[in-house]
Order: sequence, then structure tokens, then C-alpha cells
Amino acid sequence: MPQLDTARFLQDLQELRQIGRFRTGVHRPTYSPQDMESRRWLVAKLEEVGLEASIDGIGNVFGRHKGPGPHLLAGSHIETQNEAGWLDGALGVIGALAMARAGLPVDVCAFADEEGHFEGGFLGSKSIIGELSEDEIDRSRNRSDGTPLRDALRAAGLEGLPRMQIDPSRYKGFFEMHIEQGTQLEQANLRIGVVSGIVAIWQWRLVIDGQQDHAGGTTMAERRDAGLAAVRLLAAIDAEFPRVCGPRSTWTTGRITLEPGAPSIIPGRADVLFQFRDVSMEKLEQMEATLRALVQEANRRERCSIQLIAVSKATPAICDPGMMRALSAAAESLDPGCSQVMPSGAGHDAQYIAKTMPAAMVFVPSIGGISHHWAEDTKEADLALGAQVLVEAADRFLKGAN
Repeated sequence: MPQLDTARFLQDLQELRQIGRFRTGVHRPTYSPQDMESRRWLVAKLEEVGLEASIDGIGNVFGRHKGPGPHLLAGSHIETQNEAGWLDGALGVIGALAMARAGLPVDVCAFADEEGHFEGGFLGSKSIIGELSEDEIDRSRNRSDGTPLRDALRAAGLEGLPRMQIDPSRYKGFFEMHIEQGTQLEQANLRIGVVSGIVAIWQWRLVIDGQQDHAGGTTMAERRDAGLAAVRLLAAIDAEFPRVCGPRSTWTTGRITLEPGAPSIIPGRADVLFQFRDVSMEKLEQMEATLRALVQEANRRERCSIQLIAVSKATPAICDPGMMRALSAAAESLDPGCSQVMPSGAGHDAQYIAKTMPAAMVFVPSIGGISHHWAEDTKEADLALGAQVLVEAADRFLKGAN
């Protein structure tokens, strides 16, 4: 059976942590100098373990196994949210590197922009399965400063490089290791989560048009306040969604922009970014129907007009049962009673790769559930166990011993 080099696995994690270090975390936004340095670092590591390594035109780092199959694909991403944690994404890439070092027939990939610094998000995993068009690249802008994606690729030295696509027939399946980004494992005193499915995220814009006017001269009876209309609608959503949602459904108002945004002016427009998530298409559709009914009711009641605009609607990804069994069996053999089956409340590259081949994920605990923050951390023993489970599960799956 392949053996994990635990010391090298932990050493690689710590080395990558130094690139773009911020406090105890990391700042490596997509295509930044720090991000590109980390991609070049990874190329060297992949070559060190005998893989044929390259960076493609969207920034994917790919290490191809040179020997015979059947092959596995494994990886995640290495860019981070701003001033964020050191394990989110990086753990899955270094875990895949450890699989290759253990002698498994694995191709390793670090997908670009899973964190969604650019409009559309998941640029690398969508590109590698052929779902990222040139038109989408042309349209995409940096969510923070508006930089066109084409300009960012040029500045990163990626302009003109071909974008690779994987051949699904090469692979038996895809594995991704990740921190949980929640507290279920920690609260249950467990160390391994075998992921059953990855949520779909349905994104919406709520655009409320009222009448901009003077905050002192316009009576309350005369007002068409887009800001208050937005708040009332969001409160109604929050009150009604618990009646239709599932046990792990979530919904979030990520941004409310009021125009013109001055203290003495009644807002004439509110622009709201809203999302909900679940692993069940039935629940997603029920939440959408409820949202549409609430918008319709608000348009009847309010003195403002409200538009509901669909931004994106992903599809939930159900993990492969055979790969899940291999993960559960590996966890049980290494630390009996340490694992549970659980859904992922976050989106991951695996949900796109799962469109082309069997896929599965394994979670390790997040201390305090913290993620997307520089204080994100996981016990070293749990990191090591996660990598051991990954290596043993991959070997079991390849051999059909689930």
C-alpha cells in the first residue's frame, strides 16, 4: 500500500504558507504576484515528484503522471480570499501532491480562481472541462477593482498560453481534500468528514427603484424609499424561508448598495446581491418559488418597483458512492469511529469536475469553524490523518477494495 510521507506533506504546507503570508494566514488573490509565485513554486514541486508540470492560459497548474493508469485526478486551488486562511484550497493541492509522492498514479491540479475574485468564479475548473468560453473571459472583471480578466492574465504572464482540457476517459475519479469551513466535525468530536454532496449556489440581484428626494422636505407619506423597501423585502424572505428550506439550507445578503448613498437623500435605488444554497434541487426550487412570490407581493404592496434578476444557478454535485465508501473505510481503518458522512455547505472545484467523472471530497475539522479569515487553522494531527485517509482511500478505490 502507498505510504504517506507525513513530514514532507506538513513541510510543503508550511512552505506554501510563507508565500503571501499575512499574520497567521495568507493573502494570495488570483493572478497577484503572490499567487503567481505560488504557482511557480508548485510547478517545481510537481516536477520534483516526477510529474510533467505546466501552467495553462487561465492559470491552472497541472502535473501529469507519466506512467500507466488507471489514473486519478486530485487537487483544489492555491489562491486565497483577501487576508484569509492558509489551508482553504492549499490543503487539497498539497494533499494531491502527497498522493503523487506516495507513488499513486495521480494527476495533480491547482485550479485558478475558485475563490471568485473575478466575475463568474471557478475559472480554472470550468475551463479545464470546456465550460469557460472566450466571451466569458472577455466579459469578466475583478469584483474588487473592475480590472478586466484579459488585462489580469496579461499582467500575470499568461496571455497567449493555451488553455488545457482534461480527457475524462483517462481518469477513474477525482479526489479533493478540504477543511470543513464549519463546526460540525468539531462539535461532534470527529476528525474526518466524508462529503455526500456539494451545494449549489443560486445567486440573485434585487433591484429596487424608488424616488430620490430630500430627506427633510419629503414627508413620510410622499416617500418612495428604495432602501426601506429593500429592508422590508429581505426581512420577509428571512421570515418565510424557514418554512420551505432544508436542514442545511443557507441564505445570505452579501451586498446592499443604495444610490446615491448620502445621509440627507432618500435612496432612489437599492441594488441587493442575494444567494441561497442547498444540495437538494427540490429545496432550491422551493426557495426560488418563495422568493418570486415574495417579490411579487412586495411589488403589490410597496410604492417602489422591484426586479428579480437571476445571476447564476449552479447544479448540486452528488459525490460518488464508491469513492465515499473508500474514504469511509480508510478513515475507519486508521482511526475507528473518527468519521461521519456530511454535505458540503460551500462550493468547490469538485462540483465542476463531477460533471465529467466520479468525484468525492474529504473534510478535516476547522478550529472554531473559522475560514476565509487569517485565523483559520486545523490541528496538525488532523491534517496528517486527512492526508493518510486520502492516500489509503485512493489506493482502495483504484484496487476496487471499497
